[in-house]
Parts: sequence; C-alpha cells; structure tokens
Amino acid sequence: MDYNQEELALANFAKWTESLLTRDPHNVAELYAEDATFLPTVSGEFKKGQTGAEEYFHHFLEKNPAGHLIDGEIQVLGNDCYAHSGMYDFELGPDDNRQTVNARFTFIWRKYGDEWKIIHHHSSVKPEVK
Repeated sequence: MDYNQEELALANFAKWTESLLTRDPHNVAELYAEDATFLPTVSGEFKKGQTGAEEYFHHFLEKNPAGHLIDGEIQVLGNDCYAHSGMYDFELGPDDNRQTVNARFTFIWRKYGDEWKIIHHHSSVKPEVK
C-alpha cells in the first residue's frame, strides 16, 4: 500500500463522524457501498445497501449523535480493503441533556476507483464488564 494505513483509517473514520454532524441521512449513506451490509448500534434490523443505511440514519440522526473514537486497530485485507475495529462512544440527545453510549464497532472499507466506501459496518452497545 502506498499510504499510511492508520492515517487512512483515521481519516475515513473522521469523514464518517463528520457526516453524522451534517444531520443528513443521505450524506452519511453515501459513504456506504451500494451492496454494503450494516448491523446498527440501536436497531435490531440487518440493513443492506445505501438505502438501508439511509433508513437507519434518518432515525439515528434525530438523536443528535457525535461519535468519538476511543480505541481501534486496523487489519489490511488487501491493496484496496481494510478492517477498522475497536471502541467508540456516542453522545446523544439535546445539547442540555447529553447521554453517552459506549459501543464497539467494525468497519470494512473498500476502495472503488479513488473513493473509499464502507462495505460492512457492525456496531453494538458495549456489554458491561462484570
């Protein structure tokens, strides 16, 4: 690869979190490939493609989310594909009453031409450690 994998993963993660701040579900969904699969954080549904992502984010963005990377690892899957997994937190709710959701994630990104797209995204609430 001719780029720094960690820098790329962090830049793509930043692009994804910044897209949440637009509050535009179509804008977020455009980061997903047409045939993407998605297991969302606060939905029991299995979403597919940009349409499924847009449906989910239409409701999720109403919660006023802001995502923050806590820890992550990158695994190179090929010259045009990598997995980025780890932990992130979301602040949700109105500005005067924010709640934090601790979650874990896996993104698989693939390069299409000059553009990186999410081909799989799994996110789930982090279980409590007992």
